[in-house]
Amino acid sequence: MATTDRQATTLALAHALSAAERGLAVIPLSRTKLPALRSPHRDDPAPSPCHGECGRLGHGVYDASSDPARIRELFAAAPWATGYGIACGLPPHHLIGIDLDVKTGTDSSAALRELALRHLFTIPPTVVVVTPSGGRHLWLSGPPDVVVPNSAGRLAPGIDIRGAGGYLVGPGSRTGQGVYAAAPETARLAPAPCPRSLLRLLLPPPRAHHPTPPATGGHGQGLVQFVLAAHEGQRNTRLFWAACRAYEDGIGPALVDALVEAARGTGLAEREARATIASAARLTGHRP
Repeated sequence: MATTDRQATTLALAHALSAAERGLAVIPLSRTKLPALRSPHRDDPAPSPCHGECGRLGHGVYDASSDPARIRELFAAAPWATGYGIACGLPPHHLIGIDLDVKTGTDSSAALRELALRHLFTIPPTVVVVTPSGGRHLWLSGPPDVVVPNSAGRLAPGIDIRGAGGYLVGPGSRTGQGVYAAAPETARLAPAPCPRSLLRLLLPPPRAHHPTPPATGGHGQGLVQFVLAAHEGQRNTRLFWAACRAYEDGIGPALVDALVEAARGTGLAEREARATIASAARLTGHRP
């Protein structure tokens, strides 16, 4: 092994041990960002699902540990490792990774800001890891009783989610594209709690909902009341959010007049209210 590779492995192990001190479970990664240890079942004629029950190494994220002795054992078995992965969904942090990718034609950061506006949440100060391509990984912690699945592009184009059974490339890892690094101002932060509104978006969609017409349905009246409760400075935001929910639930056209009247009751002009609702309709894929 070249000296530079040995140095990279030594650094990766040091970073992995440092992450473990923060309660994070880790595995060694190769320069391709894949687990450095190959599956012990790769040559089995009919491999059965195994998450490490066989006692051997090479089960990807299921090998992850925060025990220093175990981590040294993993890296000793993979002396070519140049990075480490941090398992998501495990205690104590129940880590959720928001992967803001950089792809041609997509602006994942803008997409996340748009989601935050539509669903009324704010990303709190938290760990941010900058990728070699210029993307970012945001670390958030989830509730212990909620399982967030992995997904790619479901939330928005260019936004991937790392949840239970997934992992994030740890800061300090060296890959074929470059080095992952924690944003300096966030390096000492703990993963912040995932906002509840965002957490709902990360979970599998609920069963099909058959909306009740707003004349008799509590949901439509609830959206109207939400707009009526707006204070100055939040009237447009509340109206926009309520209109998005109404169109997504299939009651948008029937609720337009009621939302306009509610917005007028808070001091918005009718023309401005209708323009805001039309914008919500377009954003959710409906014709105003």
